[in-house]
Amino acid sequence: MSSLHSPSQNHLLAALSTAEFEPLTAHLELVPMPLGEFLYEPGTQLQHAYFPTTSIVSLHYVMASGASAESAGVGNEGVVGVSLFLGGDTTPSSAVIQTAGHAYRLERRVLAKEFNRAGTMQRLLLRYTQALVTQMLQTAACNRHHSVEQQLCRWLLTTLDRAPARELIMTQELVASMLGVRREGITESAGKLQQAGYIRYRRGHIAVLDRTGLETRACECYAVVKKELGRLLSDVCGRQGNSAVAR
Repeated sequence: MSSLHSPSQNHLLAALSTAEFEPLTAHLELVPMPLGEFLYEPGTQLQHAYFPTTSIVSLHYVMASGASAESAGVGNEGVVGVSLFLGGDTTPSSAVIQTAGHAYRLERRVLAKEFNRAGTMQRLLLRYTQALVTQMLQTAACNRHHSVEQQLCRWLLTTLDRAPARELIMTQELVASMLGVRREGITESAGKLQQAGYIRYRRGHIAVLDRTGLETRACECYAVVKKELGRLLSDVCGRQGNSAVAR
């Protein structure tokens, strides 16, 4: 594996003991994750699980009209492809790469074998799945009850937790698509946040200047999801003794 990349960059893989991780090393494949590529589309048979390290994947639901919205995001705290070990194999959602980077890919047969051992891998995946469900439920409530500005702050903070840098390569059109709102709403909200000195926006790039400021403008949804992920995974330590929780 490349010296520039390590499976330990993914919190779930890092949480495995050496004895449980070593059998996986021959099967983990480092793959590039280019912006905008689909890992799977609705109804298709999943062949691999993806453990992001520096990339971020957006889970989308697409309506018959073509409109879509993000139901959850997955970064270095998790795994894409929970249906592979939950027994469903397919899903009505799609998974598209939101932030380019890398991930480690694991073939479905190998993942199923490790999951069925009923060891730490199974415990981690089930706990992460509960955190993912929490994120989906909170996102649904947030999209219904909170302002576009609050949703944007939540989304920026969550993305920042998963990103290796403070500057995000992201257009307003893409953010609007993620949140399922009009681009004009994102433009107005981003303008207010920039005027307050919390972010700096130039075409295709959003730099976070004041994280604390964003937290004061965000709704409670960001803290709820982050707390739940920490609660579920904080007692599981990795090979270097680090807790498997998002930053």
